[in-house]
Amino acid sequence: MSNYFSMEAFDYDDIQLVPNKGIIKSRREADTSVKFGNRTFKIPVVPANMESVIDDKLAVWLAQNDYYYVMHRFQPEKRIDFIKMMHEKGLFASISVGIKDSEYNFIDQLVAEDVKPEYITIDVAHGHSVYVIKMIHYIKEKLPDAFLTVGNVATPEAVRELENEGADATKVGIGPGRACITKLKTGFGTGGWQLAALRMCSKVASKPLIADGGIRHNGDIAKSIRFGATMVMIGSMLAGHKESPGNVIKIDGKTYKQYWGSASEVQKGAYRNVEGKQMLVPYRGSIKDTLDEMKQDLQSSISYAGGRDLNAIKLVDYVIVKNTIMDGDK
Repeated sequence: MSNYFSMEAFDYDDIQLVPNKGIIKSRREADTSVKFGNRTFKIPVVPANMESVIDDKLAVWLAQNDYYYVMHRFQPEKRIDFIKMMHEKGLFASISVGIKDSEYNFIDQLVAEDVKPEYITIDVAHGHSVYVIKMIHYIKEKLPDAFLTVGNVATPEAVRELENEGADATKVGIGPGRACITKLKTGFGTGGWQLAALRMCSKVASKPLIADGGIRHNGDIAKSIRFGATMVMIGSMLAGHKESPGNVIKIDGKTYKQYWGSASEVQKGAYRNVEGKQMLVPYRGSIKDTLDEMKQDLQSSISYAGGRDLNAIKLVDYVIVKNTIMDGDK
């Protein structure tokens, strides 16, 4: 048993970051941009690659406006046309794949048709797997120029091994999302200690990490950066917008949108191996406004960190405030 599991477990609400002396006159001077692969994006935030969060139209808008995205893998027959469409528009293509046998045929088809996405994410609930490693090798052999993200994982051993096997980035988080019930159904996962899992994984990572799940407030993005994330994947907070794929539902005069997990009965079309649920999230208007607010809050975080860019956040001290009431919960 690795000794890092003797370290104290904590999550986002258990941590507050400690300010440093400010060096910028206006928070607008703070640079929130992040390099991921060979591209630079406005903020270190990516919508979850879930069918209730992103679709073709939103992917186009995100790419046009210098945001990173990952298209989901739940309409596999449309992926080649999606890549072609993005390239015809002069935009980068970022797709998801699984590990079924048919996915190897899909990779072969990409090569045969010379349709090569810039980013590929191997999207598996339990990413530390011999079959995931097999897929890493296949993609790296057939599409060596693609930036390959692999997930999801929970341990430093998984990060180290997947990096060594060829992953360009790893995605950390098993079951901390609002629509995920993995910890309830299986007893496994990072629900309740996602931020500590990210910290542990960052100790061994030599390549970028994506923190996936458990984000409830904009300040959690800064906390993810502090504990080692290069990019932060967000589901429920980016699911309720005008551009989001879910249906609009009105209840007692209030407007909501549907949101469901990738391992939910809704997604699977049947109740088998269900580790996700469907829920309603408040309607939030345009996603542009939410992403702008995330950028502004990150600029404030950089100011409090005493720097000019995201690197400053990585260096701040923190305190564990477990069992106290956060200001927003009073």
